[in-house]
Amino acid sequence: MEKKRFPQDFIWGAATASYQIEGASKKDGKGDSIWDTFTLGKGNISDGTNGDVACDHYHKYLEDIAILKELNIQSYRFSVAWPRIFPEGFGKVNQKGLDFYQRLVDSLLEAGVSPAVTLYHWDLPQKLQDIGGWENRDTISYFEEYAQQMFQALGDRVSMWITHNEPWVVSINGNFFGAHAPGKKDFPTALLVAHHLLVSHGKVVQNYRQQNQKGKIGITLNLSPTYPYSDSQEDKKAAVLEDGFLNRWFLDPLFRSAYPKDMLELYQPYSDFSFIKNDDMEVISTPIDFLGINYYSCNVIQYDESNEFKTKHVIRENVGVTDMNWAIYPSGIYDIIERINREYTTKDIYITENGAAFPDIIEKDGRVHDQKRIDYLEKHFSYLHKAIEKGLPLKGYYLWSLMDNFEWGFGFSKRFGIVHIDYQTLKRTIKESGYWYQKVIANHSL
Repeated sequence: MEKKRFPQDFIWGAATASYQIEGASKKDGKGDSIWDTFTLGKGNISDGTNGDVACDHYHKYLEDIAILKELNIQSYRFSVAWPRIFPEGFGKVNQKGLDFYQRLVDSLLEAGVSPAVTLYHWDLPQKLQDIGGWENRDTISYFEEYAQQMFQALGDRVSMWITHNEPWVVSINGNFFGAHAPGKKDFPTALLVAHHLLVSHGKVVQNYRQQNQKGKIGITLNLSPTYPYSDSQEDKKAAVLEDGFLNRWFLDPLFRSAYPKDMLELYQPYSDFSFIKNDDMEVISTPIDFLGINYYSCNVIQYDESNEFKTKHVIRENVGVTDMNWAIYPSGIYDIIERINREYTTKDIYITENGAAFPDIIEKDGRVHDQKRIDYLEKHFSYLHKAIEKGLPLKGYYLWSLMDNFEWGFGFSKRFGIVHIDYQTLKRTIKESGYWYQKVIANHSL
């Protein structure tokens, strides 16, 4: 078979998030985040763990950068812990926290790895949550202040910025389902939070532009193609609503300067949307340089009368699943890229997260033989290649995750990494998938 070759300028990366890997939760003046608080709640984390130590990346970052270099990884996407910079959420800067990210970026560049920085990957300072969190419109200004500080500190060395990671998860999982911090279960609150997140994104993009920074700035959304379970009209309608709930509620304001009409009507009983102020939609739709897409699975939707929104997720028979019980659906990554390009924007697209959890163990030979992950990645990469062949503006890929880590509500029970972490000793072991990825990058081909 002929090799599938990728363009020489295609970026191969790996991704992590601050709370999931850094540890050092009370170190060097860092304030508490909402995740420090949420993990204390009984039953909030399935295995009862927390991110106090996590992978101790705060102290072991040089070791982790050496692994990035060994694996040929060209770009490292990481997030900044807001309460490490502003323990109170605003006001006085914690210089020791800022120094850590300065060292991290300098060390990455020295190793030939390009830094890609996510400003908000869910760890809001607890002090801000105490005064309303993202429900409080003032948090938009505090986010601007924090972003400004990071642009000043790192803007000369960081050429790729992401404002928010997955605002759907922050708003819905955190404020409607209650599965993530701050653990609320109120749909009107979730709608309010989603709006403030989007406005804060737009404001920060505008601020970045005003500074004449040389890099690129965008946002990352978790997106999934949504398919009806059957050809019935009811299933088709349910799939459209699910698409509105997950995808269009964020895509439409970003690229069309309006929330989708069908969803506004559906949500009318829950909110009068009086929180939408003059110019908000214009701010939200401030042009971005790229869209980041986090893709893990597709959604197959059935009509369900018993559900509040008349939708039900199903997994088709004979479809493989990951350790998260997520359907393995590689062609969905192509479908979502193609749709975004066709319906929303011709701007550059990056896959900012994609990967799979499997119950990996170190075998007697000292290696982690995670063939299932290799198969998962290889199939997804084939569809990335197809997207490029079709002329879609896909510019890079960030594998989730560089290392096993604290998987939010699942604690340390799920392993997404291409590097195995022994949580007792914190020893790093590159998995077979890591070495496989190393070769893909070296050859720019499958």
